[in-house]
Amino acid sequence: MTSQEYQEAVDWLFIQAPNYQIDGQKAYKPGLDNIRKLCDFFGNPQDKIKTIHIGGTNGKGSTSNMLASVLQESGYKTGLYNSPHLIDFTERIKVDRKNCAKEFVYDFIQKLKQLPSEIQPSFFEFTTIMAFEYFYQQKVDLAIIEVGLGGRLDSTNIIRPLVSAITNVQLDHQNILGDTIEEIAREKAGIIKENIKIISGDENPSVKEIITNKAKKTCSAFVDATKIETTLESDLKGNYQKKNIKVVLALANELKDQGFEINDENLKSGLLNVHRNTNFIGRWYEFSKEPLTICDTGHNQAGLEEVFNQLKGYSQHKHIVLGFVNDKKIDEVIPMLPSEAEFYFVKPSITRGRHPEDYEYLLKKSELNYKIFNSVQDGYLSAKQNCKDGEMIFIGGSNFVVGDFLEKNLLI
Repeated sequence: MTSQEYQEAVDWLFIQAPNYQIDGQKAYKPGLDNIRKLCDFFGNPQDKIKTIHIGGTNGKGSTSNMLASVLQESGYKTGLYNSPHLIDFTERIKVDRKNCAKEFVYDFIQKLKQLPSEIQPSFFEFTTIMAFEYFYQQKVDLAIIEVGLGGRLDSTNIIRPLVSAITNVQLDHQNILGDTIEEIAREKAGIIKENIKIISGDENPSVKEIITNKAKKTCSAFVDATKIETTLESDLKGNYQKKNIKVVLALANELKDQGFEINDENLKSGLLNVHRNTNFIGRWYEFSKEPLTICDTGHNQAGLEEVFNQLKGYSQHKHIVLGFVNDKKIDEVIPMLPSEAEFYFVKPSITRGRHPEDYEYLLKKSELNYKIFNSVQDGYLSAKQNCKDGEMIFIGGSNFVVGDFLEKNLLI
């Protein structure tokens, strides 16, 4: 297999089953019938591995990676399924830090091309069965499965995990999941299974009530991770990680109760070495010190509020590179932005990337000091050129903005 053959195979995956609506073709397919047929076709590998299910609006990726790091420090071979990827498709499926082998991806896609015509999977359904099969072949001790979108109808919801967690519930993907926090919470709570403990990291009383009610209906024990007190820290430096750490501790406690050997030193070391153990980047990631350059994938209203609140703690003058996708409500984002900063609005390279010219009428109404660029790299290079000694750069607004930035600059 050549690198060109690999890229052509991955391109086929995106073209045949786009992960977002393209030309009227929707990737989000309500119901689990498709993923069930797909898993049956491959011999139901998800039933042959031990899994942990982690959902939520924000924090599920960080929580998954922190838990993976803890399990690896405890000596367990750990599978990790996250989305989206930032640079390469294989980042979505990892075993003990290492990305899924490109040879496996290529070979598996050839099998996908031979599926019976009655199975018409979405992009995410393709990647989900790919992860299940890879973890089965790799004989992992545990596989951490991150929910893609929602929960109740997400293709990962075919698993029966050892334990589940919902990090939090915020407004996001309202066009699919519902217009209110409560409606979205009910979708997220759909991952709760009969007699399987559910851990919640959300402080909102209405969200907590929805999750506890679902837990009672399914005879599932409920754990409120927000009540955990800890001084443990992580090398993931976002302030919001303090909440995620509590969910990780609750998950680890449940796994210990089920017979897994995880000690205090494993917890401490795992949380402090997430980057090393999982190669997880993009969450309050310090790209450079001179100039101080930080990127973060926070992209919905709650995530961006966390990001800009943390930025307030930096006294340096800020150059902020921001870009968004088409479904982002820019009018809700602009009031959060620090008026004293310099802004570089950019277009993410993906099809869903929104060109800043589309929402410049909103920028003109604001008092922001801004420029518009056709690409993330153009905006970043301009920010870097304008950044004086003692100033800083921030890059964010979307997973895809951070991905574009890292792809162009991380390996240079």
